[in-house]
Amino acid sequence: MSTLRFRNAVPSDAVRCHEIESSAYEGDEAATLAKIKTRIAQYPQGFLILEDAGHIVGFINSGCAQEVVMSDEAFKELVGHSAEAPNVVIMSVVVDTAQQGKGYSKLLMREFVQRMTALHKETIHLMCKERHVPLYERMGYRYVKPSPSDHGGMAWHEMVMDLPKA
Repeated sequence: MSTLRFRNAVPSDAVRCHEIESSAYEGDEAATLAKIKTRIAQYPQGFLILEDAGHIVGFINSGCAQEVVMSDEAFKELVGHSAEAPNVVIMSVVVDTAQQGKGYSKLLMREFVQRMTALHKETIHLMCKERHVPLYERMGYRYVKPSPSDHGGMAWHEMVMDLPKA
């Protein structure tokens, strides 16, 4: 019997999500606790949690925009976010380091895509490191370009998925 469950984030999840994010991302890549709280408060339907036996093991968080500018640092605090906008911008796809290698990121992404399709979104955008480009291509994203963003002092690559009409 599976003990996995998907749900949207609530404010009390912020500390655990910050712990996971801080342990999984390098340097200044990780969102601050304040940013995570803002993302949960402003767009809970775009903040998907995966639990195993009642414990948070991973999550995806996002915002929505009319026009996507992936290098816009202010958007990471949801400045310019509109829940009704057709384009989703993923800010984090993260699994607890102790839980990696179990396929959780793939499960999270599949559920996230289904939920965004059901919300009638048109595209999902994300940035990733070069080593993750093939992974996201296998999940249905297409490569766009190297990103002008140097978030966290890292090199990033922009990817997009066109969603089917619900």
